[in-house]
Amino acid sequence: MALDIVFIEDLRIDAIIGIYDWEREVRQTIALDIQMAADVTRPASSEKIEDALNYKAVAKRLIAYTEESQFQLVETLAENLVKIIMHEFAVPWCRLKLSKLGAVTGSRSVGVIIERGHKDTMI
Repeated sequence: MALDIVFIEDLRIDAIIGIYDWEREVRQTIALDIQMAADVTRPASSEKIEDALNYKAVAKRLIAYTEESQFQLVETLAENLVKIIMHEFAVPWCRLKLSKLGAVTGSRSVGVIIERGHKDTMI
């Protein structure tokens, strides 16, 4: 089995996220960059979406979850998003970068990068 990566870059979602009182009252934009291990040989030959890791379905699920969430820490949101990806979409390895845009004056974004699972489970 091959190790291929299906990715989503700069998925922007408005969410309630933060520890300060004002952050609990306004939506802030976060951006997600996601890499997911997948074997693309089967969908490449069948041309059927049912055989592929459907990145649109992943994105829609993460958007819905994030819009309803109200976490204080980006670490908590990132961890929960990766759990959704791995469990609901049968992804054995995932790397997720969650950026909180404009959170620190003078920076474009701050956030976390987490990696879960094992790439070698694909081989």
